[in-house]
Amino acid sequence: MRKKDLIVIAVVAVLALGALFYNSCFLTEKGVYAEIYHDSNLVHRVQLEADKAGRFSVPEVPNVVFQLYDDGSIAFIESDCPDKICINSGKQMNVGQSAACLPNRLLLKIVSEDGAHGDVDLIIQ
Repeated sequence: MRKKDLIVIAVVAVLALGALFYNSCFLTEKGVYAEIYHDSNLVHRVQLEADKAGRFSVPEVPNVVFQLYDDGSIAFIESDCPDKICINSGKQMNVGQSAACLPNRLLLKIVSEDGAHGDVDLIIQ
């Protein structure tokens, strides 16, 4: 590759990263509620707000623990599932984000105040 090719690739990469950063910081709508579904049934809805931290689990699956953070986000922090993908999904806080613990048939979704879900399906089998 020539030097000009590397410059073009670098410029395109910087523009792409800038667009991604701008979208994640300025265009995404912050979620207001986290909804937790078990077997496609809503079992818990919690408001996400700053300075509201704590841990909880749902009665249907008490071995799965959720953490609310001071920045208005939520995450899986404990689970008895073998692969721990749900825990590795990290914090969720923007409308449309979701995480799932498939062995325990749990789905965590971030929705807006009016309950809009975005384009995420709710089918868990």
